[in-house]
Amino acid sequence: MAKKKLNSLESLGGFVFSTSTDFDLNQEEATETAAPKDQFLEALFSNKGRGGKTVTVIRGFHGTEGDLKVLGKKLKTKCGVGGTVKDGEIIIQGKYRDKIMEILKKEGYHVKRVGG
Repeated sequence: MAKKKLNSLESLGGFVFSTSTDFDLNQEEATETAAPKDQFLEALFSNKGRGGKTVTVIRGFHGTEGDLKVLGKKLKTKCGVGGTVKDGEIIIQGKYRDKIMEILKKEGYHVKRVGG
């Protein structure tokens, strides 16, 4: 059996090495959510890895995970469809790019159409 190569620190499985005596494992990054007028989002269609089903993906949001989830919930509710928030992206089921762009522009976000 071949040894597994370590290509990056992520390959170590989440270990944290520190010699600091005041290091806190539960410390979270303090990131604030930028104002909607300072956000530049991208709206695109995708069907990769989804069994051929088309989804609308919103990416480029800078802020806390909680604020991203709130925005995702608002978009899902206004479109009347399902979706998820994963890896810093909002994924909405179906082709709702134009409707989502309209909603986000009313909220004050700068939205750019990406792809066809």
